[in-house]
Amino acid sequence: MTLDRADEQFMSKGFASSFRLVLLATAVLVCFASIGVRLVHLHVLDRERLVSYVDQARRSVITEQARRGDILDIKGDVLATSRTVIQLGVDPQMLREQDREDWPELARLIGLPLEQLIATFNRVERVDDSGRVRLVRWAKLVDEIEESTYAAVLELGIKGVYGNRSYRRTYPRNQLAAHLIGFVNRENAPSGGVEGFADFYLRGQDGWRQSERDGLRRELAQFRNRQVPANDGFSVVLSIDSVVQHLIETELAYIGDTYTPAKASIIVSDADTGFILGLANYPTYNLNEYGRASLDVQRNTAVTDLLDPGSTFKIVPTAAALERGLVTAESRFNCSIPAMEWRGRLRKFMPDDHVYDHPLTVAEIISHSSNIGAAQLGMKLGEKGMYSAARQFGFGEPSGFPLGYESRGLLNPPEKWSALEITRIPAGYSISATPMQIHYAMAAIASGGELLRPQIIKEVRDDTGNTIYRFERTARRRVLQTPVAEEMARMLVGVTEEGTAKAAAIAGYEVAGKTGTAQKLVDGRYSNRNHVGSFVGFFPASGPELVITVIVDDARLPGRRVNYGSAVAVPAFKRVAEQLISYLDIKPTVAPPARPRFAMEGNRW
Repeated sequence: MTLDRADEQFMSKGFASSFRLVLLATAVLVCFASIGVRLVHLHVLDRERLVSYVDQARRSVITEQARRGDILDIKGDVLATSRTVIQLGVDPQMLREQDREDWPELARLIGLPLEQLIATFNRVERVDDSGRVRLVRWAKLVDEIEESTYAAVLELGIKGVYGNRSYRRTYPRNQLAAHLIGFVNRENAPSGGVEGFADFYLRGQDGWRQSERDGLRRELAQFRNRQVPANDGFSVVLSIDSVVQHLIETELAYIGDTYTPAKASIIVSDADTGFILGLANYPTYNLNEYGRASLDVQRNTAVTDLLDPGSTFKIVPTAAALERGLVTAESRFNCSIPAMEWRGRLRKFMPDDHVYDHPLTVAEIISHSSNIGAAQLGMKLGEKGMYSAARQFGFGEPSGFPLGYESRGLLNPPEKWSALEITRIPAGYSISATPMQIHYAMAAIASGGELLRPQIIKEVRDDTGNTIYRFERTARRRVLQTPVAEEMARMLVGVTEEGTAKAAAIAGYEVAGKTGTAQKLVDGRYSNRNHVGSFVGFFPASGPELVITVIVDDARLPGRRVNYGSAVAVPAFKRVAEQLISYLDIKPTVAPPARPRFAMEGNRW
């Protein structure tokens, strides 16, 4: 009995141990089976979805931004360029709790309030346009930090904080040629000027590469598998000279400080080619601080704003009458009469500032700027002839200047003229034009009779400096035969020698030009107190090199003096011209008069 009981106990223990072993083995097998099932689920059934998560976390397409091309002046000085900047951001999903102690130091380094930094770090989810909740994988901290600051940020080792390098447009000369260059805003969109017009050449083409990133969002270069390099933009070379531009902007600043005009413009161009050497407006603005400038200040008023050209327009009826053989330089007109019968009606003239005791020659009508004489020349041409001449000289149509939003001006067809306009338009009233149109009308005489297209871009260069396109002189049409243009130039010299612009004369340089003083329309009526003063000239008259236009709108002169073209514009023209003669080494064409010599006795001459 004792033995049997012992055997039963032994068999009971053995059975129990076997059961536990089977149970344990079964559990292990179930675990392995579960792992296997899970692996099948992960690697087979749910593979595509999970792989997409991994790819989103590690694999990415990285854009390689192209560098925007430079804008240079004619001598290669940089007017606009692109510099490298680093935009700092954070992937909130990768932040770790143990990094919190470094957050205040990070906020100090990047100049961000700690509260704002923490708020950005805590922005882990967002709602997209379809209403679904998305994880935030990039939140901007600061737009721009220096390389040294970025190195200090990386030394903190905060996981998920990293920067993206890009380019930021900068303008080394600040406000120089602001209305010509334009600017690129924070969204890398060009606005106005060369930046907008030549964007196709300047912007280049971004590249991209497919790669992976590590846990710190750093690229793992060894995993790059596709790459398209960026093509940097071309550089654009302008025809303007920075020294010329600086000179005219300095002069405009002086005019602004001295006379506080509503606005003013100066244009300088090459007489032979029509390329612009300098163009500036007052007031102006700093291209690096474009956000502080109003839209009115950013506007290139030399091509957008209209004004009555006044007496500068008198070159049109004069030249047209000469071209058609209706008069000669010696033809005389009675400029003391108040009115004249025209097409069966008595037409009143605009009065002149002076009374003449003799009939004026055509040359004297120009030099003395007679309104009555100009009106009679217009009558010689007739309404259609006067209108055709104005259109030939470029009035009433865009000049073709490529930058900005150019106005075409205002020149009504003859059928819309009132009874008096045959006496007003030849004197520069009842017609509106831009400073650019006025400038190139005079330039047509300086060029020998061709109306030139105003151009500002000289050539386009690739990123290695090779010229890929060059712009050449372009004439829109011939306005005058060369002999007539030369005769007009000789008559216009009389304006500076014995006429309304004696202060513009420069010994030895045969300055030709025309003054203009136009009353402004105020509340629908011409004002006796508000004027636009102008002077347009070129030199040397026998071999023109430069054409210069100065237009000053509503200058405030002491003693409420009228803003005549001779009062403000002529002195400004002479100051600019004399400096350009020295800078460009323009040789005189006429020997200056010899200075008297005196014998010195003791300390006296």
